[in-house]
Amino acid sequence: MKIVVLGASGQLGSCLKKVAAERNITDISFPGEQEANILDSDLLDKLFASEKPSFVINCAAYTAVDKAEDEQDICRKVNREGAANIAQACVKYDATLIHISTDFVFKGNVPQLLSETDPAEPENIYGLTKLEGEQDITRILEKHFTVRTSWLYSEFGNNFVKTMLRLGKERDQLGVIADQTGSPTYAIDLAGAIFDIIASDSKAYGIYHYSNEGVTSWYDFAKTIFDISNTTVKVNPVKTSEYVTKAVRPAYSVMDKSKIKKEFNLDIPYWRDSLAVCISRL
Repeated sequence: MKIVVLGASGQLGSCLKKVAAERNITDISFPGEQEANILDSDLLDKLFASEKPSFVINCAAYTAVDKAEDEQDICRKVNREGAANIAQACVKYDATLIHISTDFVFKGNVPQLLSETDPAEPENIYGLTKLEGEQDITRILEKHFTVRTSWLYSEFGNNFVKTMLRLGKERDQLGVIADQTGSPTYAIDLAGAIFDIIASDSKAYGIYHYSNEGVTSWYDFAKTIFDISNTTVKVNPVKTSEYVTKAVRPAYSVMDKSKIKKEFNLDIPYWRDSLAVCISRL
């Protein structure tokens, strides 16, 4: 049962590599971008013909949320056209796709848990192109698990946790957004859930939500990072209106994970517990 990971050099790809090694999953490949450029359908075809994957995990995405507002064309190419190219290759080679998406497909203006069937109304180009990618995958390919996640961090790549730890050493005080609420997700936990989906042999294809359990603000997330790491720095709560960015972010994007927990019998860790694990590894 061969697994191919696209976007293997990114944060989640690195976590998948680590978890695969821990679980002794050996029939898995992590091709570089020169072998697996998702915008080159001919290259993808060669890769699929060579690897003959049963499962394809797509971590490749354009994720620079603010920059995307100025680079809409390339953002759409990667997040929509790239996703469609992968889906078409999966159809041709009869592979099941696990595609990673985002909570940013939601407007996030109502304080309630967001289910997979709630209306998707993205407020920025990144979220819109990720939604378009989801829609194209659903149209092209039956055998897919699209997993929306949020606030991803790990010991790999660039992310909020590593940025806060760095800034906490460099500065005496920081201002952090206090009126945006969501659920942090340790990418190692997400990687484990992806392998659990594969191992389940489930045919319950469709969209799922996965993040760590619990709810917090960016401000409280930062405070907890500093508490766990014993970093002495003053954290000041800042309103979104005081910290203007090019892309609008959801004010409340806490996702309901009932569906993925029930279908795959997942026990999802609480966000603070996973954060402590990550910081201990860092």
